[in-house]
Amino acid sequence: MNTDPISVIISTYNAEAWLEKVLWGYEAQTFKNFEIVIADDGSGPATKELLSSIKKQVSYKIVHVWQEDEGFQKSRILNKAIVASSYNYILMSDGDCIPRKDFLQVHADYREKGYFLSGGYFKLPMDISQKITKKDILEGKCFDIDWLKKNGLKSSFKNSKLTAAGSKASFLNKVTPTNASWNGHNASGWKEDLLAVNGLNERMQYGGQDRELGERLFNYGIKSKQIRYSAICVHLDHARGYKTPESIAFNVAIRKEVKENKIYWTPVGIQKD
Repeated sequence: MNTDPISVIISTYNAEAWLEKVLWGYEAQTFKNFEIVIADDGSGPATKELLSSIKKQVSYKIVHVWQEDEGFQKSRILNKAIVASSYNYILMSDGDCIPRKDFLQVHADYREKGYFLSGGYFKLPMDISQKITKKDILEGKCFDIDWLKKNGLKSSFKNSKLTAAGSKASFLNKVTPTNASWNGHNASGWKEDLLAVNGLNERMQYGGQDRELGERLFNYGIKSKQIRYSAICVHLDHARGYKTPESIAFNVAIRKEVKENKIYWTPVGIQKD
């Protein structure tokens, strides 16, 4: 069982109700050697007030990295959070993803030099997202399939993400057709590798900026491991007003260039060329 420290970067923007639930999820972790770095893309005072309050209630360190609100600038704030992170291993997730109690231990145990880890999420509908309480999180009820069904979750093969364990989870990790990409809601890797590719491309808006980072890591020589059925988080529902066809098309063009030309360094990242 690996106990080396992890810096957990959580992105957020004016979503205090969801962020609070997520932070209670980290309080419930069996793995305790970590810090939380909040990558705050311009939230108002309510987020700062929440963090000031919850810092007094949880057992882990919280670092708040904030920047002015200039529209969707998630890549920029994530780069600032990478620099602010204290430890050599970094996990990235979002302020709407509650981690199961073994989430960090799975990432800790699977990490390996030369690789990054690719997890997924289990998406919840809005009504269940709103029902989940601090008690439900600390007791693990929001990961219990029977509890979720009682609260309106429909039957689906996707539910196996919550029920798979041990050898079944390992088998599903191997046979899933989903690519082991860098997913901003559930991925981890070595800080030195993220710095070697210059972090995220700050030209990119919503839609694939996390995967573009993973593609540059591949071009740098880093491989990936699939852990989508082992490292579990539930995704709370929300609107996506920042998603536009223009942003998607712009990012697709950047990703195409990265793949075709085997680019690993972005000139608009942590360092500005």
